[in-house]
Amino acid sequence: MPVNLTHLEAGNTGPDFSIPTSGIEKTVKLGDYRGRYLILYFYPKDATPGCTTEAIEFTAQKQAFEALDADILGVSRDTVEKHNKFIAKQELGILLGADIDGKVTEDYGVWVKKNMYGKTYMGIQRATFLIGPDGNIVKVWPKVRVKGHVDDVLQSLRDHKA
Repeated sequence: MPVNLTHLEAGNTGPDFSIPTSGIEKTVKLGDYRGRYLILYFYPKDATPGCTTEAIEFTAQKQAFEALDADILGVSRDTVEKHNKFIAKQELGILLGADIDGKVTEDYGVWVKKNMYGKTYMGIQRATFLIGPDGNIVKVWPKVRVKGHVDDVLQSLRDHKA
């Protein structure tokens, strides 16, 4: 049963997941990040303008996140093969998860009804979850605007750890 994004908030346990990933082509689970922070961000589609900008900005700040004991995992419904092409073309340094069956996007409540040019369809709502070392959600950014978002996530992590 999908969880409504508005019901996932700070203090909730992050829904568990198991998802194939890019590059190393292995499956990762939420439990793999125990003891570290996880920046779990959802985006609509590889190689589109906003998604490319967001992935490049997360890559640019990867070392700053790692210095704060945080890992980054981007998730869309694209395949591992598409993720690998996207990573190679943009020289990305982050891990991307392939949610082919839609379970993770539904569990996190980001698979939503969208409307463009009068047509309604289902798609991923750009959102980010900061998950703590204990598996609990520290902060949620629903309906993300790309500009300045990565810096905001980084600052929120710094503030939380302070």
